[in-house]
Amino acid sequence: MSVESWKLTLPCTRAEAELLAVADLGHLDPAPVLNVSEPDESKPDAWQLDAYFEGRPSRIVIRRVAELVPSARRIEPRAVQVVEQDWVTLSQGGFAPMQAGRFRVRTPEQAAASGDFVIPAGLAFGTGQHATTKGCLEALDRLKRQGKIYRNMIDVGTGTGLLAFAAMRLWPSARATASDIDPISVRVVRENMALNGVSGLDLFVADGLIHRELVARAPYDLVVANILAGPLIDMAPHLAAALAPRGTLLLAGLLDTQAAAVTRAYRRERMMPVASSGGEWPVLELRKR
Repeated sequence: MSVESWKLTLPCTRAEAELLAVADLGHLDPAPVLNVSEPDESKPDAWQLDAYFEGRPSRIVIRRVAELVPSARRIEPRAVQVVEQDWVTLSQGGFAPMQAGRFRVRTPEQAAASGDFVIPAGLAFGTGQHATTKGCLEALDRLKRQGKIYRNMIDVGTGTGLLAFAAMRLWPSARATASDIDPISVRVVRENMALNGVSGLDLFVADGLIHRELVARAPYDLVVANILAGPLIDMAPHLAAALAPRGTLLLAGLLDTQAAAVTRAYRRERMMPVASSGGEWPVLELRKR
């Protein structure tokens, strides 16, 4: 469907581009869909932000988006109309379907293959394009290949529901729960469940595990939390307490420079580091002593 689409383009650094993947812009109207790219591979820190809007954004909305890239503060941000284009398709134009272990993730606009997860562009975090989501999918795949068996699992801060869907595919007989602090995300997960033919996932709006039903369902033998370093540190006592002895905890959403602080917080809760993926956005695997 053709809509009146607007586009804001700004240069940014690589670090800013990676942080944009977890930016919460759901309060803006119209809410933009963000796409970051590396226009010139010979300049690894010179990235570009393209923000797409369905409808003309106000000056306030433009300013709020521009504040996400402080390195471009000397550039006057201006949105231009993109004639006769679909804003969702545009925002996904630079992406190919993502492969992570045995999982393949695509948008509805991309060519289908058997076994795909279909995650549309939208307001919730976790489409599969960001390194943290990809790393979590690869970690789940690795756990399955190692012969791990889980019977009670939860995805905390589920976003689009993708990680919960993946865990359910690997361990279909397990009890599956997902939570998110954002009611919009929970609504998006329900829509994505229908789109992917997923059933049996129990959803809750909750701040981490602060919910009577989530506490009652513990202990979990698999907990996945792809959030941010600060909340992960704050949630350490709750996540550790909810984990079964020798249970597995996957933590993501942190930079490599934050991994040591996050690990220390969980060591204090008698959690033992087992593995960590490399790269700028590591995934930490811990086990309860």
